[in-house]
Amino acid sequence: MAFARTGSVALLGVDGVVVEVQADIEPGLATFTIVGLPDKAINESRDRVRAAVVNSGEKWPLRKLTVGLSPASVPKSGSGFDLAIACAVLAASERLKPESIERLLLVGELGLDGRARPVRGVLPAVLAAVDAGYAKVAVAQATAAEAALVPGIEVLPVRSLRQLIALLCGEPEPEEPPEQLFACGPDPALAGLSLPGVGMGVRHADAAEGWRKDLADVAGQFEARRALELAAAGGHHLFLKGPPGAGKTMLAERLTGVLPPLGQQEALEVTAIHSIAGLLPAGRPLVRNPPYCAPHHSTTMPAIVGGGSGLPRPGAASLAHRGVLFLDEAPEFSARVLDALRQPLEAGEVLVARSAGSLRLPARFLLLLAANPCPCGRWSRRGDACECTPTMVTRYQSRLSGPLLDRVDLRVEVDAVSRTALLRQRDAPAESTAVVAARVLAARERAAARYADTPWRLNGEVPGHELRTRYPLGPEALRDAEREMERGFLTARGLDRVLRVAWTAADLAGSDRPQRDHVQAALSLRGTAFRATAPPDPCF
Repeated sequence: MAFARTGSVALLGVDGVVVEVQADIEPGLATFTIVGLPDKAINESRDRVRAAVVNSGEKWPLRKLTVGLSPASVPKSGSGFDLAIACAVLAASERLKPESIERLLLVGELGLDGRARPVRGVLPAVLAAVDAGYAKVAVAQATAAEAALVPGIEVLPVRSLRQLIALLCGEPEPEEPPEQLFACGPDPALAGLSLPGVGMGVRHADAAEGWRKDLADVAGQFEARRALELAAAGGHHLFLKGPPGAGKTMLAERLTGVLPPLGQQEALEVTAIHSIAGLLPAGRPLVRNPPYCAPHHSTTMPAIVGGGSGLPRPGAASLAHRGVLFLDEAPEFSARVLDALRQPLEAGEVLVARSAGSLRLPARFLLLLAANPCPCGRWSRRGDACECTPTMVTRYQSRLSGPLLDRVDLRVEVDAVSRTALLRQRDAPAESTAVVAARVLAARERAAARYADTPWRLNGEVPGHELRTRYPLGPEALRDAEREMERGFLTARGLDRVLRVAWTAADLAGSDRPQRDHVQAALSLRGTAFRATAPPDPCF
């Protein structure tokens, strides 16, 4: 009997679990069995691994071969176990020294010709390896840059099984044909998020600078621009309602441009999620800027919040983690899909329970909703040429539930752009993205300094109780908010969100504490019946 072991990683959501890959060869009929809750892709690795070993010039053991994936209670999926299985079999058949692979973690798929091919989720796999005490990991060359993002571990870029055997045995590396990089591709379970020309409906600002648009392109819409700046500075959710062509989508596409770049830890979180989904930009292993995810309104609930067959996979809410989730034509989304976002809006994560297991997926995103005022889009209080009946208008607007909108801090009515605003754009251009982004960054730095001894960094993250007790406002500043609560236009949750927006307005204005005009502005932008008697301070 011959026995050998090595390591690989099983992905559960966005986390990795180190798996011990064991190979046992015994006398008997030539069979190849894999045990330990493998899925179909792993069972098919029997043929891939056998062909890869033979085509690499090695002998395949013609005896009873059993490969075990431990712990057996953890479901395993994907083709990333191929390298580990092949090396464990070769060590059990005495082609490799067992000790050469025992503390080596291997992640990669094998082609039938023995080439190492990339797989999704290399970054979370290497993070799990470091946590488990591994000092060395071997991955396909195409994903080596992604694996190297994790400090404290040595990465072996592998082009083929032949090369890996030579490295482990101290032999000269074989000459390889010109390298061909294969894309692992997006997760098929998320296919409902696809948009023409944009994989999965996700855009990375650092992947194609050409799509980064400037706020100076937006004519007029001063209130909407101000709300966009508040949303970016404080992490507040935003709802834009207006007729077609008013500029709602233009504003949404420019929101990520005013958000600051991701910190190192945030960048690793986002990169890990996008690695699992197969959406990392080519040649850029680390996502440094906030992602922008804009799924179509026909997208299903599992594709939005996460799910799929077997173990749940990240959905659009997780793909937009630390970035923007834009739902255009929001009333056209299923009511179940929209209400499913209520939990992640509060908790910053999605808890998905399936028969195969329950997973927590990170989902701390900035939600941006856009909607027409009615099915035809021409309804307004002025009585424009709207062809919808009052019942149709009411039914359309009620598709966004009260509990969902109560979690949205900023609600702005976007009117059609006037001819005057369009003509003035050339002579008096609006502020650029760079100018607004500088104010947003300064406001975020003020908030981060204020919350330095807390787990929060943005005003939109602070729990209402903490905001009222640790950072109380005076009676004069709260007078209008209290009156709105007495009139029934503001709930307790709504008051907390008004206070958060008021703090962000103060940060943008450079004030140490919100004043009455900041609270008035927050009430006005929330869409309550309140209207400030004086215009809010334009500086914020």
